[in-house]
Amino acid sequence: MIDLLDTKLQLAYPLWLLALLALPLVAWLRGRRSVAAMILPFAGQWKRHAMIGGTKLATTFVFLAAIGMILALTRPQSVTTERHSKSRGYDIILAVDLSRSMEAEDYFVNRKRSNRLQAVKPVLSAFINRRENDRIGLIAFAGRAYTAAPLTFDHKWLARQTERLQIGLIEDGTAIGDSIAVATSRLLEGAKERAGEREGAFIVLLTDGENTAGIMDPLEGAELAKDAGIRVYTIAAGKNGYVPFPRRNERGERIGTEQHFMRVDTATLNQIAQLTEGEFFRAENSDTIDQAFKKIDETSTIEFEVRQYSTITELFHFPLYAAGAFAAIGVFISGSKLRGEDLS
Repeated sequence: MIDLLDTKLQLAYPLWLLALLALPLVAWLRGRRSVAAMILPFAGQWKRHAMIGGTKLATTFVFLAAIGMILALTRPQSVTTERHSKSRGYDIILAVDLSRSMEAEDYFVNRKRSNRLQAVKPVLSAFINRRENDRIGLIAFAGRAYTAAPLTFDHKWLARQTERLQIGLIEDGTAIGDSIAVATSRLLEGAKERAGEREGAFIVLLTDGENTAGIMDPLEGAELAKDAGIRVYTIAAGKNGYVPFPRRNERGERIGTEQHFMRVDTATLNQIAQLTEGEFFRAENSDTIDQAFKKIDETSTIEFEVRQYSTITELFHFPLYAAGAFAAIGVFISGSKLRGEDLS
């Protein structure tokens, strides 16, 4: 990948700019005709025409030619800096629990009470944005697991898909084992697509409960991931015990708040992480969820080979050409005056 970092102008010999200060000084000390003679050998022939408008105009162009030559002597350059990098990113699956227990309102976001899913969404989006060189997919699960977004480099689109996650999209339950199995399957498919082009793969599993649904036991799912060389980072969200929970009527409309007893199976989540050489995180509030994802960032990043190059383009020919053009105009005007033509 090539990134354009900067383009700037520089002068190889900037001290020549001091010569510009000498031009008006020389003109004042010796007269403009002498300055013209320094530029064009035949300028002395203008003496008898010194007060004629055309000769004044010719002298002006000679001064412009002198300025152009001095600028050319400073050797202006355009310097373009490019960064060439070779990157090998990860394939990552985010597996997010959408069971009804994620409605528990034991989190605070910006000092406002929030349910677990709403507290998790901005953290997920921030994690996605930080992993710009990785291909990331999204698995949602409750009573079963499904692919909410395939592995993609389009992180803006993925963040929008994450924001659209809702509780109640699928039947209730917590199919932890199935979510690991589906995530592993998607990563194995991705390995075939990017053979030799990725550093590795891992799963981030976020849940607030214990396995109550699905076909596969959580540890069986972890064995599948282990056999595929895929690490699983597990995050246990929410608090154990009684937590505030929205009370709803038969139409699903909220009519109040009640207390529900919640339990997170931290032991199983810890086993999954250990079995796959991942890591287990306990996140009882929005700050600790954010810290968990940042820790995953630190432990699952790679160094990129980066080389920086500067390309120098010479620009002295532009003021040199301009100086030549001004000198030619001065010669033309001077020659016309010597022939007695009126150009004023």
